Amino acid sequence: MSIPALGKPEPSQFSPPQMMEQAEIFAMSKTSKPTGVAMGLAIMAGIFISLAFVFYTTVTTGNASLGWGLNRLIGGLAFSLGLILIVVCGGELFTSTVLSLINRVNGQISTSKLVSTWAKVFVGNFIGAAFLVALVMGAQLYANGAGQWGLNALNIAQHKLHHSPLQAFSLGVLCNMLVCLAIWMTFSTKNIGTKAMLMMMPVALFVSSGFEHCIANLFMVPLGIAIQSTAGPEFWLTLGVDSSVYADLTWGHFIVNNLIPVTIGNIVGGAVVVGLGYRTIFRTLPKATATSTATVIDFSQKFRAFALPLGQRRISDIMDAKPLLLRGDQTVAAACAELQRLQLEGAVVVDANLAVIGYFSHHDVMVDLWRNNYQRRDEGRLVQHVMSTEVTSINGNEMVLTVAEQICIAPQQLYPVNQQGALINPNGNKQAPHLSQYQDYPVVVNQQVVGRISRLHIASVMQTLFENNETQRSLESA
Repeated sequence: MSIPALGKPEPSQFSPPQMMEQAEIFAMSKTSKPTGVAMGLAIMAGIFISLAFVFYTTVTTGNASLGWGLNRLIGGLAFSLGLILIVVCGGELFTSTVLSLINRVNGQISTSKLVSTWAKVFVGNFIGAAFLVALVMGAQLYANGAGQWGLNALNIAQHKLHHSPLQAFSLGVLCNMLVCLAIWMTFSTKNIGTKAMLMMMPVALFVSSGFEHCIANLFMVPLGIAIQSTAGPEFWLTLGVDSSVYADLTWGHFIVNNLIPVTIGNIVGGAVVVGLGYRTIFRTLPKATATSTATVIDFSQKFRAFALPLGQRRISDIMDAKPLLLRGDQTVAAACAELQRLQLEGAVVVDANLAVIGYFSHHDVMVDLWRNNYQRRDEGRLVQHVMSTEVTSINGNEMVLTVAEQICIAPQQLYPVNQQGALINPNGNKQAPHLSQYQDYPVVVNQQVVGRISRLHIASVMQTLFENNETQRSLESA
């Protein structure tokens, strides 16, 4: 009747509803990292995206004969290296971190936590981008190809400053729709090579179409500003261009005309259109409740089940088919709030495939506090750090009477055996029953949680025994 709480191999592929679960875990991870780790990963992501733009600038320089579209397609495919590096090597990119808005809407984090996370990642990305600008200028890459590399970079940067506010915002929305969709597709698989291949075309689409990415612009426009203001006279003489042509490359123009509207557009495209869009589609129930992949017994079937004799009823007939399901990456505060809202002592913890990984209860929280001398705990402490991992699950096909015995007494006490495994008392030790420690059990079918069964559920069925006896006595007295 028990199944292992851990050790079940994770699936290598996920369906769209399961991808939503993976996305929520991904989003929660964005807000649960220590500040130092988050900043470090954000700096690396800024470096990776900047390297991608270096790659783009290199492969699109001197390719006018290829035609506008094909040249930009090649550049877009090259630029996809940036997102691949972030996903494979690790990094915190602002434009994917905005998906953590899902957790704010779910009530798992506060607005201040959301804003501080976004701010840390944005600043870290900027530091990484600035570091790459310094390296590129120090290496004088702008002089490559008789200065054509630098001229290409200048033209790219200048073009970004001449969008109208609405145009810049719209290009930002389109860009981060594709960036977040690229990230979202990686939730469908565990294979790193497949993840890399899946990201290439969405990134190539947004880059080749000229959509605007705020973090990439934090590298490209400052690079143009640096070239315009520091390149020597020989650079301009080689090109036959006057530096005054690019005098509009200033920080003021960049921030007002590009960075602000593009950043807002990126937030809308990634957090709202993709993140909240899919949440609305796949998570119409409260955050931690059962998803549509769980088996639900309809009411007509349930009422028919109660008409059956007690000995024929199964757990799936009487269970709570919409249990509260918690995830290991939820914060302890959010999980406790859910338990209090539903007035539950505890709830099962599941993975993205609805398999049992633990059980979280108020008792676990109190034990955790006791172990730490009742000191204030980190608000980012997660359920997986506190939950119990020894979980007894009930098969949905079990008979009610069998489970009633299991949750009321301990079988090893009721039917003690000797060293050879033979029953000491075939009739059972019913005079000294020992209460089972469990009050609430996950119901499992095909290794997925499909419901919850408690003593209350069992007691409501057992009550019919008293009701039937009372009815019989009334008939006899009549």
